[in-house]
Amino acid sequence: MGKEGSGSQYDLRSVDAGAVLRMARFFAVVTVMLGMAGGGILAVVNLGPPAEGELFRSSGIAGKRELLIGVKEDQPGIGLFDQQAGVYVGFDIEIAKMVAAELHFPAERVRFLGIQGEDRARMHAKDETGRTVKVDLVVASYSITDRREGQIGVSFAGPYLVTERSVITMANHVPVESLADLRGKSVCTLGTSTSEGPLAEAGLLITLKLNISECVSAMKRGEVEAVSLDSAVLAGFVQRDHPALVNHDIASEADERWGINTGGNEALRTLVNLALERSRVCPGERTWEDAFERYLKQAERYVTTQAVAEATQPEVDQKPKVREWPWQKALCE
Repeated sequence: MGKEGSGSQYDLRSVDAGAVLRMARFFAVVTVMLGMAGGGILAVVNLGPPAEGELFRSSGIAGKRELLIGVKEDQPGIGLFDQQAGVYVGFDIEIAKMVAAELHFPAERVRFLGIQGEDRARMHAKDETGRTVKVDLVVASYSITDRREGQIGVSFAGPYLVTERSVITMANHVPVESLADLRGKSVCTLGTSTSEGPLAEAGLLITLKLNISECVSAMKRGEVEAVSLDSAVLAGFVQRDHPALVNHDIASEADERWGINTGGNEALRTLVNLALERSRVCPGERTWEDAFERYLKQAERYVTTQAVAEATQPEVDQKPKVREWPWQKALCE
């Protein structure tokens, strides 16, 4: 820009169009609000991550009548539909309720729907009439893996629990110390579980089912030798059917880290991670610990070979980045 004559007059015809565009972009990012409260001037800079309220709006859950959550319905201690009481119970159910409450959905506005293992990525569950329903969250003993993270429509918040793989058999079975001890034997697991690969590598004859409860029933009928899945899941069956079933520690080195699928909704993932972190760090918040004690610690009494799961709530993989203004509540208020 050139100057002419006496000082402050600019020839706007010579202004570079790119400079104007850059200046426009700058003012689109920085918003200045002038207020006369007490004669002062308040400047608010619209930089950094979104505020919590903005995340609620962009997530699409603000204004929803109810929150739909896909859960397992056949796993004792984790996610089980109690036919007599007509309610879902288990560790995953308590975690789902805790997260829903942080999302401003009280228990009466949360609707649980049973979901199959193969439908957790698609987030498709069945309602009471058998109709396919798209859920908002999946809290269903769903392990975080790179392969799953790469699937379209999968985005994990968490983890909220760390466990490992194990094997259960009938009580009269010889001890099993590794998968190699079952080579050539028929072992049942879920068709979409992380256990399938290691079973195949160990040379086992694999039977796949849609529900792990079907595997346990097949083993009781003598159709398979053993059942393999996450220890936290299998412990519930050992507890329920004690003393008919026993758990075997197969010395698995791989952790199973359970996450909550938010279906590719990044704003919702941040909000769920925020809820989990509040549960983990805020004084007086014991929902996670109480759920662990009630369901997993109780089951551990019947599993003498290994810990059912880590007894401390894990940190989330992606720390939630949320802008906090001075007038908003702090993380633990």
